[in-house]
Parts: sequence; C-alpha cells; structure tokens
Amino acid sequence: MPFKWIPTLAAALMLAAAPTFAQDDTTLGSLTISAAMARATPPHAPVGGGFLTITNGGDEDDRLVAASTPIAGRVEIHEMKMDGDVMRMRPVTDGLPIPAGQTVVLEPGGYHLMLMELTDALTEGDTFELSLTFEKAGEVTVTVDIGPRGMSGAHGMRHSDG
Repeated sequence: MPFKWIPTLAAALMLAAAPTFAQDDTTLGSLTISAAMARATPPHAPVGGGFLTITNGGDEDDRLVAASTPIAGRVEIHEMKMDGDVMRMRPVTDGLPIPAGQTVVLEPGGYHLMLMELTDALTEGDTFELSLTFEKAGEVTVTVDIGPRGMSGAHGMRHSDG
C-alpha cells in the first residue's frame, strides 16, 4: 500500500492545529491549581464557564469559598448533576470541598465556575485573571486561558437554586 503514511500525517497535522496553552501551575500552600481555562463565548453573551483542577497535597481539608475576575460582575461556583432524566445546574453555596490528598476537577458537566455578567465576550486565544479564595489557604490569582467554544446549547438542562 503506497500511502501508509497518510494516517500518521493526518494525526500529526491535527495535533499541530490543536490549541496549546502555556499556563503554568499555581501553588498556594499545599494547593496546586492547574489547567485553568474558559470557553470562548459569542458576542454579548452574559455568562461563561470556567474550569480548572485543584490538587490538595496537604494533610488538611480546604474549601474553595469564592472566586472573582475583573471581566465578570460576579463568579459563582456551580454543580451540574442528573436529577432523574434532567441535568440540573445549581450554585454551591457552602463552598467546594477540597479534601486532603485529593484532586478536584472543575469541568463541563460537573463542578465549574459560572462567570456571570460578562463585560465582554471571551475570545479564543486571550487570557484573563481569576482570583480564587480558599477557606484556609487564602487567596491566589491564576491566569485563565480562553479556548474554543464547545458544547453549544443546554438541552435538557435546568438551572435551579436548590
């Protein structure tokens, strides 16, 4: 077969075209915050989503209690989970536990940050600063990379307060 190299070339081209982010891990005490990213939004979108990973390498539990950014009027910690056949999203009002020795991932379809009252669209390739406040470790600011839009639409999702 004369074109055995085509699948290899195609894979290499896809990897080369994939966005890469240069954000470094941020450490605050025994906590390590990594992979901070948000999805690009359409113009005039009022909300966006923020995602990151928090690893607690210490012996003491902590809790993410607040977040803020200059690009949004407010930031809320949210959880998405199935309620029967419906995916529901609700704010986490008591903070997000970060157990000792464990990693908590804020990702689409689970815990995430809702960037509310955006001052401008989130544009792919840009970055913004996000301050995270932890119950015990204190406050730290991370740089958030803005990646491509994804999972447009929210079919079957209901936002509730409880």
